[in-house]
Amino acid sequence: MSARSTFLNLATRAGILFGGLFLVSVLLAAIPGHRAPAAQPQSSQRSSSSQAQESQGTDHRSMPGMDMDDAKANEARAVHDMTPGHMDAHSLHMQMTAMRPSNPEDAARAKEIAAQLRGGIEKYRDYHVALNEGYKIFLPNVPQPEYHFTNYMNGFLEAFSFDPSRPTSLLYKKTSDGYELVGAMYTMPKRATEEQLNARVPLSVAMWHLHTNLCMPPKEQRGSADMTKFGLRGTIATEEACDAAGGRFHPVIFGWMVHVYPYEDSLDKVFAMHHHMD
Repeated sequence: MSARSTFLNLATRAGILFGGLFLVSVLLAAIPGHRAPAAQPQSSQRSSSSQAQESQGTDHRSMPGMDMDDAKANEARAVHDMTPGHMDAHSLHMQMTAMRPSNPEDAARAKEIAAQLRGGIEKYRDYHVALNEGYKIFLPNVPQPEYHFTNYMNGFLEAFSFDPSRPTSLLYKKTSDGYELVGAMYTMPKRATEEQLNARVPLSVAMWHLHTNLCMPPKEQRGSADMTKFGLRGTIATEEACDAAGGRFHPVIFGWMVHVYPYEDSLDKVFAMHHHMD
């Protein structure tokens, strides 16, 4: 076997291995950097990930320290609870990057990112193309304002390099006969610093978000726990309180994410947290 074939084979295996440890940025901490900080109350936004394809389930592995049932449950809650209409004004489980002062250089770079993204995802206006090329739908049977089609290999690659035309996830609206492409999502590992995030998508035009401070109930209480205290909607947001409740604490879950809607007509809509609805 040639060196190139060996490399491609190893890369494919690595993509499959790490693919299940998503979201946007696939739960990888591959980039050296500071330890992810504990979250302060921030504006609540939406999480995304991938679990199932249109007609079959995907191989979804649990995140470190969290079993598969926990991982699936919290991905579902993240989508449901962090979407418009289900957001608290000040979430205990969300960290946002602060908006930096705007400047012409960042605006020009943001416009170029959007242009490259449009070119890269144009073929995916036909969602069948996305499915055929390995994108998988997260929770296709759960009603959502936007559906995330995630490419695990792209998420793996985004831990190491940035190509604006190669997003981790595609964002679609459900239609009467399929899906309409409206945007995409970039991801970064949870250990990425603000400077690393800013180097990808300028913090003067976009806000990256990270899901944090999760307390899962004791396993023996999985079916009967008070979920007003546990999970991504729960009031428990510190390790001390989680320990006192007998739960399992996760300072950070998933990875950094940012949504981009390249078909919109202004930068504030292109880099909005949610798709602009007329």
